[in-house]
Amino acid sequence: MDLIGCVGWILTMATAGHNEWRLWYVEDVSVVNSGVAWVGVWRACFYSHTLPDSEFCQPISIADLFVPVEISVAQVVIMVAVITGLLGNILGAYAVRNIYFGQKTHDFIRLMFSGAGGLYVLTGVSFLVPLVWNVKSVLTNQTVAFPPEFHLPPAPLRQEVGGAIWMGVGASIFLIFGGLLFLCYRYVVRAKPVSGENDKDPLHGPPIRLKSILENGDKETRDNPAFQADEDF
Repeated sequence: MDLIGCVGWILTMATAGHNEWRLWYVEDVSVVNSGVAWVGVWRACFYSHTLPDSEFCQPISIADLFVPVEISVAQVVIMVAVITGLLGNILGAYAVRNIYFGQKTHDFIRLMFSGAGGLYVLTGVSFLVPLVWNVKSVLTNQTVAFPPEFHLPPAPLRQEVGGAIWMGVGASIFLIFGGLLFLCYRYVVRAKPVSGENDKDPLHGPPIRLKSILENGDKETRDNPAFQADEDF
């Protein structure tokens, strides 16, 4: 359970640092020589043979006025998701540890599992919001008014959904699934034998008691007049 959530959290951070949220196909290839630019949440990049850097990148800040709302929301949600996912990992690991060592009560362990599951589900669902929003912007070919230093046009010829978004969808699925497993967990309580239950069946009693029963039974048999008459005969 905790492993699934941890994988989802790692994929969340990988998605945040990936540049391929949107693939922009531009008409002017004098600077963007490959004709494709990658627009991510934190920066925009493309390959160029005319600029000093073959892989030219410009950072995107939440304070920039040209940044569209869906990218600004993605930046905020990603930072929150990383924190909540980390807290979910910590609570999940602590809950699993207490199961093996039995240092806490059942109610406390159940509370830890519920907390970890809630954080995982919250992280996964909230992370889906900027992903879906950016997919909508790509499908409707929304523009971004990049400043001149980005060397990108305000509108591309066409856009495609980048691999980072599909990675983020996978991360959300892992987080939500791991969270549901935590929420569905039930602590297994082992039933204790009822006191005196073994006394009802002499075959399941302690060895000493069974030996005593056999010895008494043999003595009673020898004291039986019918048994003695058979021996005299």
